[in-house]
Amino acid sequence: MMSRKVLPLLLIALLGVTFWAFSRGGDESTLAKQQKLLATVGIILEQKHYSPKTIDDNFSKEIFRKYLGDLDPDKNLFLASDIDSLKKYELTIDDEIHGAPIAFFPAVAAIYTKRVDEAMAIYKSVLVQPFTFTDNETVQLEGDSLSYPADLNARREQWRKRLKYLTLENYSDQLDQREKSKATDSIHNKKDDQLEADARAKVLKMMDRNFNRMKARYKEEDLFSLFVNTITGDMDPHTNYFPPVEKRAFDEEMSNRFYGIGAQLREEDGTVKVVSLVAGSPAWKSGQVQVNDVITKVAQGQGDFTDITGLGVEDAVKLIRGNKGTEVRLTLKKADGTVKVVSLVRDEIVQDEAFARSAIVANGNRKIGYIYLPEFYVDFEKQNGAHCAADIAMEVLKLKAEKVDGIILDLRNNGGGSLYEVVQMVGLFVKNGPVVQVKDRDGLPQVLSDNDSNMIYDGPFAVMVNELSASASEIFAAAIQDYKRGIIVGSTSTFGKGTVQKSLPLGKPIDMFSGRTEYGALKLTFEKFYRINGGSTQLKGVTPDVVLPDSYEYWKLREKDNPAALKWDQIPQSAFTPWEGGLDLDAVKQVAVKRVDTSSSFKTIRQNTAWLNKNVDKEYSLNLVQYRDEQKKLRAVVKESEAALKLKKEMNVTALAADKDRYFNNPDKAKGERYQQWLKNLRTDIYIDATAKILGDVAAKEHTLSAKK
Repeated sequence: MMSRKVLPLLLIALLGVTFWAFSRGGDESTLAKQQKLLATVGIILEQKHYSPKTIDDNFSKEIFRKYLGDLDPDKNLFLASDIDSLKKYELTIDDEIHGAPIAFFPAVAAIYTKRVDEAMAIYKSVLVQPFTFTDNETVQLEGDSLSYPADLNARREQWRKRLKYLTLENYSDQLDQREKSKATDSIHNKKDDQLEADARAKVLKMMDRNFNRMKARYKEEDLFSLFVNTITGDMDPHTNYFPPVEKRAFDEEMSNRFYGIGAQLREEDGTVKVVSLVAGSPAWKSGQVQVNDVITKVAQGQGDFTDITGLGVEDAVKLIRGNKGTEVRLTLKKADGTVKVVSLVRDEIVQDEAFARSAIVANGNRKIGYIYLPEFYVDFEKQNGAHCAADIAMEVLKLKAEKVDGIILDLRNNGGGSLYEVVQMVGLFVKNGPVVQVKDRDGLPQVLSDNDSNMIYDGPFAVMVNELSASASEIFAAAIQDYKRGIIVGSTSTFGKGTVQKSLPLGKPIDMFSGRTEYGALKLTFEKFYRINGGSTQLKGVTPDVVLPDSYEYWKLREKDNPAALKWDQIPQSAFTPWEGGLDLDAVKQVAVKRVDTSSSFKTIRQNTAWLNKNVDKEYSLNLVQYRDEQKKLRAVVKESEAALKLKKEMNVTALAADKDRYFNNPDKAKGERYQQWLKNLRTDIYIDATAKILGDVAAKEHTLSAKK
């Protein structure tokens, strides 16, 4: 047999020019294919991952625990005896990864499928009987705080309490509705037992929808993909396996371009409904697809139809999208009840609503430019496709034409994207110089620099971040902070993802155009990046210059909250020259911090978030009186927090002159309305207001300094 050291050279192509191809006969079993995939993934992880864990018995035990937890996070499917029966595989998963016959996954899949069917029977039988809410029972809903049920009776009791809680939620809501109802409302004269029966019916409908979706989504190949991802994810949270359909979705997300029919979909009562059509798209041109049509089935070309009833929109979309020029057939249920089959040819759809966009924020007598960037997107497959750095440059030029006094770049919730794009973007705001250092597991750090000295903006600048600003967002914020080019504003730290991934295609190419392959791809962590000051953003993230309290602060969302995350470290700093074109911003920061500390809204957000954090992960009462008392307190806190998050007096936020047609005369009416709603939402955003005030202070100081010269 070929050695494991030689094999990767034949199976892997880091640059994507060669593909790992299975040598297989036409009658090769699914299990044999899974074995080859698992073994090759193991080889890649051991020999190419930035900091691989040793795949040994300890690793095997961790995968055993995590995979069962991923399949049954609420611990209401598997029995303790199931776990005991599977214990014989606890120390053999590493052997399977190293080439031994696969035994653990088939054993788990068989039990899982059986237990899902049993769970459906349990909730249906439990929900037949009425609940009473006078007993002083409690329920624990957090799986991490529960043990696997000891037997069938214990599992049924666990389900009974969970279902009772869900029914109690609905029942209490209906009591509230009845109290507020008018005499003419149907709920007004309903008795308590009728409301309880209605509540159980709603829970039954919800459970049916969830379990039907689970059975549709988690077929054998999906369960195996989840198993592989449990293995890759234990190396680090950002090493992932993508089956072919998932890989296509990843590419589409990065480029904001896909081949589909041009219909926006929404899930509604377990169905997938058309809510709008993109002007000029295949669905729009056909004249046969209308808003409010329900898509019930999807077929690829002349192939068999797949029933999508119960699927979520995300899964339905994966079936509807495909390669350019290919046929997709839809079975549509019309608003009048008729059923129609429509054949459409997929074409390019550009999701420009996910591209950078900007607005003008009035702050006193200052005009502040605001740019929103949801991700660092780039079109990998199209030479002249979308590039976020070029789009940001265009937005900056448009704002300069409006003579703004400062610019805010909003990277909140921006999970990152292209490393190349972030380097180009930093160059828009600083003169040429290093942006980020990148290091693989063997080599010396490589410095990625912006080599173009033609920066396009040198005015007051602020970057907004939060806990969900990750990866490329953190590189950008760190570079701006290290250069002292602007002020970073946001939560106590960003996400803390300081690793770089590369996609390794697996199997033969599907087509000649997309670069996708028959067995998908492995997104592998193979490098770490470091700030130009030498510190990694890994785990620690970026600490803003001005911290604004937010509702995410106490939720465990960041890299540091994942036990599989790689550690923080430091390398020598790169040679760079800090920004010399602006003010000493320390005084501005002090004023901003004082403004935040004296803000009643931010004080409320800080206090209420801490309170909410203390009141999660606890047992919940199943007594109606106690439950309603707890909910009253909870709703009061949430309502107070939601009110604090919005300005009482709206800011004056307007579209740029160059964008008014896109907002107010858009041929796609639904899209135009969404743009207008986006503007409306900005007007009450307390964080944008706080950042605009900071930039207003900077602009005022620069104006005073210029006047003295």
